[in-house]
Amino acid sequence: MPTAYITHPSFLLHTMGSWHPESPARLRAIDDRLHAAHLFDFLTHLEAQPVQRSQLLRVHDAAYIDFVEAASPREGFHALDPDTSMNPHTLDAARHAAGGAVMAVERVMRGEVANAFVACRPPGHHATRNQAMGFCFFNNVAVAAAHALEAHGLERVAIVDFDVHHGNGTEAIFTDDPRVMLCSTFQHPFYPHVGADTASEHIVNVPLPAGTTGHAYRAAFTAQIMPRLEAHRPQMLFFSAGFDGHREDDMAQFGLVEADYAWITEQVMGVAACHAAGRIVSLLEGGYDLSSLGRSAAAHIKALAEL
Repeated sequence: MPTAYITHPSFLLHTMGSWHPESPARLRAIDDRLHAAHLFDFLTHLEAQPVQRSQLLRVHDAAYIDFVEAASPREGFHALDPDTSMNPHTLDAARHAAGGAVMAVERVMRGEVANAFVACRPPGHHATRNQAMGFCFFNNVAVAAAHALEAHGLERVAIVDFDVHHGNGTEAIFTDDPRVMLCSTFQHPFYPHVGADTASEHIVNVPLPAGTTGHAYRAAFTAQIMPRLEAHRPQMLFFSAGFDGHREDDMAQFGLVEADYAWITEQVMGVAACHAAGRIVSLLEGGYDLSSLGRSAAAHIKALAEL
């Protein structure tokens, strides 16, 4: 079965200003690289559907959803925090990003595709139940995981967050839900300055210092994440796929390269093959150097598609 590639035109209309690193050019860079690497035609291309309010309510407070909807401007920008703003298209994009996550779960669970990558903007893993932050409005991966649990009756799922920033919103949402194992590798100390001290059976945080390269990263992932993932026996797996740990991305100070992202993908695919009938949904998070983002996302997608 093929890998689904899910996106939506609204993702290119959301912008937080010409200066902002989380820009529409990020998706164009991925698209361009998929074409250049001759991967584009091997994927099943789908247009995301908007999320339903009931699906958002599994992970976000009703008052917060109302707040985001009311904050949507008719023109210009409305800042929700110093680096997270809405333009007139942001709400539509956020709804389709979360809806694309749900759609990916549906297509994978029905066996129509082997796995899925959602090329979405805005990202989601910093959004908590009641707060937008870190470029994020709705927590896309949390919406996807909750949908798999509630709509399909799964008992255990896992999220692997390899963005260079800690997935604090995802942790906050699932901190009391042992059905969801969150495995998050991240630079520490670094934004959002939390996560390193978490002690939980189902929250596996792996803080790593600035300057971490592929060899050290792989060793930490193998020792600290893989045994916990295997023990959890997830029935579906999710990626918060942030590529800002690449050595060319100056938003952080990791030294990963494309081969490292392919390796992470392959390790998790092995767990999925053993416990989850191969079911994986991956959602784009960070990655701000356009060239390395395109190459890294393509390496991740190529591994998912087993091409």
